[in-house]
Amino acid sequence: MKFAERMNRIGTETAFDVLSVVNQLKAQGRDIISFAIGEPDFDTPQNIKEAAKQALDDNWTHYNPSNGLPQFREAIVADTKKMRPGFDCSIDEVVVTPGAKPIMFHSILCIVEKGDEVIYPNPGFPIYESMIKFVGAKPVPCPLLESRGFSIDTEDLKKRVNEKTALIIINSPQNPTGGTLLPEDLEVVADLAKKFDCWVLSDEVYNRMVWEGKFQSIAQLEGMRERTIILDGCSKTYAMTGWRMGWGVMPTSLAAKITRMITNSDSCTCSFSQLAAMEGLKGPTGEVDQMMNEFRERAPIVVDLLNAIDGVTCVKPRGAFYVFPNVTGACRKLGLPTSKELASYLLHEANVAVLGRTCFGARNQGEDQEYVRLSYATAKDLIREGLARMKAAIENPKNVEKYRS
Repeated sequence: MKFAERMNRIGTETAFDVLSVVNQLKAQGRDIISFAIGEPDFDTPQNIKEAAKQALDDNWTHYNPSNGLPQFREAIVADTKKMRPGFDCSIDEVVVTPGAKPIMFHSILCIVEKGDEVIYPNPGFPIYESMIKFVGAKPVPCPLLESRGFSIDTEDLKKRVNEKTALIIINSPQNPTGGTLLPEDLEVVADLAKKFDCWVLSDEVYNRMVWEGKFQSIAQLEGMRERTIILDGCSKTYAMTGWRMGWGVMPTSLAAKITRMITNSDSCTCSFSQLAAMEGLKGPTGEVDQMMNEFRERAPIVVDLLNAIDGVTCVKPRGAFYVFPNVTGACRKLGLPTSKELASYLLHEANVAVLGRTCFGARNQGEDQEYVRLSYATAKDLIREGLARMKAAIENPKNVEKYRS
């Protein structure tokens, strides 16, 4: 049977592919320590779960507006203003979606034409590039540089934005690097967006996970409210990955179009999940604060242990719960051509799951270093054990020959 040609252009999120392999190995009795999936290792806070139970008892199980329950959108407005001082919005600028990914999906569908160019961070969340290609646009990667703490080279960015640019995607704090964009970087992005009259999709799902400095949204800058789409959600902050609860804040003109897209695709987002998420935004923050403090404490542990491995160097993350160590020396020591083979070797010989560089986009032109991503959304004892295994496998290799392609 025939399939649409566009399906040849859509990518995937390889973290889930690795998760599948990890689960298969665990089912076989293997003791795998996984740093692969970006999911908090905590349960959803109890008050949020109780709110969902109450919503079910109150029969919040029916259709609701495609853009979300008004009371939940009011809570999102209040939270958005709180986290972004000086920024203003209304419930008509909020669209609730089943997870944050639909904001990427629908925004790109609504904004980007075939032949347009879209700037996106590389290494970066793989769905950005996937959706750009899916709509027939040209993906233009913007390198994130280890030498700048995985921020962008603004002079390089200036060369990439032009009259064909329809959208600039930014992510701060970042997946997979743990880096952030500095205030001066945001100013340059804003100036370029205004100069070339293009949109900015600002992925801010890790906005409460800033370990250095304070979180800042590009939407707070002068002249950016009318051209910025803020992407946010509950998966990371509230440990609600399986609840599929996200939203976007954007100009009303775009909000109306994305709402129509939702009507055509999902109808609406689960009612009782919205009320649970509303409790997360409005209720006590004790459990969430504990999670954030734990992530903050884990970051230096991971960095120090990685830097103690021969052939591995790791910059300190500024946010999120990821590190992106340089493993070029380790690959060369082991005779492995890329971090992809290193990740395979570590998984099967050391029982440690990490993700290789190309899980987060093709290499940038001239890029010659190797990296892996580790998520430290993992208990401290498991971090120590997993990195001890990684150290042993790199410094005292066994059976490495079969991973050399």
